Amino acid sequence: MSEHSNRRDFMERMAALSGLGLLAAGCQPAEQSGGGGSAAPGQKKLRAAFSNAGLQSTWCTLGKQTAELWGKLLDVEIVWFDGEFDPEKQRNKIDAIVGQDWDFCCFQAVQIDSLAAPVRRLKQRNIPVISMDTLLVDMDKMRDTGVWLEVTPNQVDMGVQSTQYLMDKIGGKGKVIHIGGLSAHSGAQGRAEGFEKVRAKFPDVQVIGGGVRWCDWDKEKARETFDTLLAQQTEPIAGAFFHSDDMALACIPALKDSIHKNMVITAVDGQKEGLQAVRAGQLAATTVNPVCLIHRTALIVGQFIVRNQEKVENVPEEIITPGPLCSLDNKRVLDSMFYLADPTHCLT
Repeated sequence: MSEHSNRRDFMERMAALSGLGLLAAGCQPAEQSGGGGSAAPGQKKLRAAFSNAGLQSTWCTLGKQTAELWGKLLDVEIVWFDGEFDPEKQRNKIDAIVGQDWDFCCFQAVQIDSLAAPVRRLKQRNIPVISMDTLLVDMDKMRDTGVWLEVTPNQVDMGVQSTQYLMDKIGGKGKVIHIGGLSAHSGAQGRAEGFEKVRAKFPDVQVIGGGVRWCDWDKEKARETFDTLLAQQTEPIAGAFFHSDDMALACIPALKDSIHKNMVITAVDGQKEGLQAVRAGQLAATTVNPVCLIHRTALIVGQFIVRNQEKVENVPEEIITPGPLCSLDNKRVLDSMFYLADPTHCLT
């Protein structure tokens, strides 16, 4: 399939999902579908608990903004519980609210299985739970645990796209750095799998530091690790792949006036800060992890489940969200993603 066809297919799917949300919002009178927060006549205003990994991440912050924006449009009160990138803290927060009145819940777990127990208790209370971006539990345990569906990007494919671009730009040879997120995070595991899937095709590429260096999505830890790896090398390092734009952008300043200044860097997330870095030539490329689309789809599906009284067996176990590679090689895709990711719109 051609690049043009791939891009067209992506935009068609984006339009379909966007239309789904706009249709749901458009079913209400205009004065009641905005920020006033009042439900349409005869329609119950819903209440949903949301939590994602940690609001110190720009990706997670935009997810919160998305849920709150679209919650107002769809008459859903969003109550937020910050995961703080700490599975125990997130678990404690969710444990504390399982007895409250919720119409549905949407969670991105910091760590797989860490929220399994409170989700089981929510299931006992017949409260639907939707998993966002990362697995709450293994796929074969979802329904038994109480997870209705998973709204997620193809984590492996994101790693593949960014790594393939990196290998193409460095000519398939040289030393590279692999900075990972949280080792127990299913999304980070998928991105690492994608990296290795591509790297295996290039025997002349050496991953320094003994393989992926897990930095827990922490920008300071990523920078310290990156600085250490740079200092160990007396010849230029060809490239680096980061599991998040945040970690990559924290490390880029270390390259200035060093022998590694021409290092090719790719990452994953593709939101405003990362896209700006691509435009500025700091990042060679980033693959979009469509945070807005993930949070918005979870919200839209959740309110449909409740309002339509849908049965779990009629809901798909997984919805895969698309995300293209963004680089200066394809300015149209870069520009469109920049617009769609703007917090004013919260579309991708």
